[in-house]
Amino acid sequence: MSVGTAVDTQIVAMGGGGFSMEPDNPALDHFVLSLARRETPSICFLATASGDAASYIDSFYAAFRRLPCRPTHVPLFARTPDLETVLLAQDVIYVGGGNTRSMLAVWRDWGIPALLRTAWQQGTVLAGVSAGAICWFETGVTDSAADALHPLPCLGFLPGACCPHYDSEAERRPALHRLIRSGAIGTALALDDGAAAHFVNGTRANIVSSRPRVRAYRVDRVDGEIRETVLNPDDADQAGP
Repeated sequence: MSVGTAVDTQIVAMGGGGFSMEPDNPALDHFVLSLARRETPSICFLATASGDAASYIDSFYAAFRRLPCRPTHVPLFARTPDLETVLLAQDVIYVGGGNTRSMLAVWRDWGIPALLRTAWQQGTVLAGVSAGAICWFETGVTDSAADALHPLPCLGFLPGACCPHYDSEAERRPALHRLIRSGAIGTALALDDGAAAHFVNGTRANIVSSRPRVRAYRVDRVDGEIRETVLNPDDADQAGP
């Protein structure tokens, strides 16, 4: 890349799905790889939100070794490599699900948010599911605490709020409505499992899905009432190889 050449910044936020939730349907994972700047991209998995669960990391390798890419991962609960060297060399950084609050705390201690921002600005695709989706926004709706769903300040690479698992976890929709009604959250992006929002240069460029009738919504309050606007009503944009 020559000095001064502008690159697009890209983020893919998945409400659920991908290799960990739909192991027989790699559509969203193919979509993420298709955005990379190289034909056979390097992709690094951050499983911090799960405490670097070995089974999760194993599932990542099992899935992505079958795809046209070069997979690796960065451990933060074992001997950790030089993070700047590893993260800034990636074409894709893929963040897994789990406890978002704990993940962000660990990341901040290691200085990872600044490295992720630099990688993003240099053209690395940032992607993730659940915790790995909401972390990029100003606010995420999280179940990190056991008592209830709460708004959580996140990295702020993208404006607004995000709520994953909108169709699969019964408490998600009423909790998001309550938070918006109370003013704790303004406009939010809500993603069903299997729905992904693709952002280019900070603006939502596309909604893709791994299967039919999976939805993404803009949720806000109008005249005191909650309004849900479907963002992909015709299912025209199915992810795939």
